[in-house]
Amino acid sequence: MRLSISVTTLLAAACAIGNSNALSIPSFANPQQLLNLEHYGNAFNSQMDKFAQSALNGNIVTAIANYFNEPLESISEETKKIWSDLILQFPQSVTNLNFKSNPKKATKGKGKFDVHVTDKKFPGHQLRVKSTPESLGVDTVKQYSGYLDVEEEDKHFFYWFFESRNDPKNDPVVLWLNGGPGCSSLTGLFFELGPSSITAGIKPKFNPSAWNNNASVIFLDQPVNVGYSYSSESVSNTIAAGKDVYAFLELFFKQFPQYNNLPFHIAGESYAGHYIPVFASEILSHEERTFNLTSVLIGNGLTDPLVQYEYYEPMACGEGGEPSVLSPEECQGMTDAIPRCTSLIKSCYESESIWSCVPASIYCNNAEMGPYQRTGRNVYDIRTMCEGSNLCYSDLEYIDQYLNLEDVKAALGVEVDEYESCNFDINRNFLLAGDWMKPYYKNVINLLESDVPVLIYAGDKDFICNWLGNQAWTNALEWSGSAGFSKAPVKSWEVNGKPAGEVKNYKHFTFLRVFGGGHMVPYDQPESSLDMVNRWLSGDYKF
Repeated sequence: MRLSISVTTLLAAACAIGNSNALSIPSFANPQQLLNLEHYGNAFNSQMDKFAQSALNGNIVTAIANYFNEPLESISEETKKIWSDLILQFPQSVTNLNFKSNPKKATKGKGKFDVHVTDKKFPGHQLRVKSTPESLGVDTVKQYSGYLDVEEEDKHFFYWFFESRNDPKNDPVVLWLNGGPGCSSLTGLFFELGPSSITAGIKPKFNPSAWNNNASVIFLDQPVNVGYSYSSESVSNTIAAGKDVYAFLELFFKQFPQYNNLPFHIAGESYAGHYIPVFASEILSHEERTFNLTSVLIGNGLTDPLVQYEYYEPMACGEGGEPSVLSPEECQGMTDAIPRCTSLIKSCYESESIWSCVPASIYCNNAEMGPYQRTGRNVYDIRTMCEGSNLCYSDLEYIDQYLNLEDVKAALGVEVDEYESCNFDINRNFLLAGDWMKPYYKNVINLLESDVPVLIYAGDKDFICNWLGNQAWTNALEWSGSAGFSKAPVKSWEVNGKPAGEVKNYKHFTFLRVFGGGHMVPYDQPESSLDMVNRWLSGDYKF
């Protein structure tokens, strides 16, 4: 596929990214997703250094093709010229960058576990399980933590499970995934929807609006090298990560058969808009699976970039419910960049090749997110400025401190030396492997056609995965019920007799706008979030 972007434009975009501050895309990263523009500029430049000698010899494109195992014959001359000139003219920055993340420091066998679970269907896999002591003070319900080990690939995924506070024998089970890619789901646990938050005194504080009020919840750190998970290897695309998650679930339900026949849901936010459609499709592909897949829930996700990237300018420039935070000139610049951005994303959708997808990510993220990010505002909440950590919330630092306490790690069986909320290497790996802009919305179509209910919810104060873009792609989605969905009215959603948002539903597909919610809806609107999840899990898809 020929790229409709000039060398000058691509170079300018890459340079601009290298000069900008950190940008988190939730879930894109952060609790979401962190799209750190500075990291990306430097990361991109660093990799270019590694190919510098080849470039001087005229072999740069061959070197890249060999690295990514991409056939040279599939690359147009224009594409070769764009990449070759880009690397030759932009070879500076960090020289120690790799496309795979560095191994985490960990000691296998350091944790003490009660049970080791294996299954002949998953050779080389085992699930290690231990009962988590209530003395940690996170909750009084039954808790289990441990690792899924994939021995041949040296992968070790950490999980933490909490039973329902209500009726664990009958309440549904929810798997929660944060985004990034590369951010720990323990952020969701302690900052959003888990049984406790962490105070400034680095102590757990009871959360009355926790999602395990009426459901048992699993928090899984994936892909590897995220949170408490670790490996000497790396995963850099959503498809590969899905196979590991399916193996985890099979072994988990084998160990805990009392939950096996209960309704099972997958929920997450940000880059989980990529993860969840693929993971759910992976589950459905296994007719021999031993557990149900009842529904999926995606909050402020990145799912259909071709549609969603057109809505950064409206959100930043006063059309999303908040006043404009940019000048008219900046808004116009974002608008002017849309044709080129969408052309690049279309090329990525058609080829799903790194040659198309990486330039689309670099150009579009810089052009459509860069102006907003340079204001210093919180990309997860347009009402506030970015404070504290890279994820713009100072309270997140308390979580990192708590999860690095030696007594906490020992109680959970943790084997890594250090916990970090987001791994920027993983974030970069996914982007530079072209995963960012791929059309994973197609998997949502597969889910709907398989009669799996899908909830897309969006806090209306988020910028990075804003409600305008999420509303737009759900309206544009072509599936057997799209005509009915397009005609469905937008209705008011109320919580405790007060307006909490707006909802649009047709059959088993629902879009929900959450008033006053940022990127992390359970954090900003805990009562509304709990009402939302309880009603959805009960089968009330119309709200």
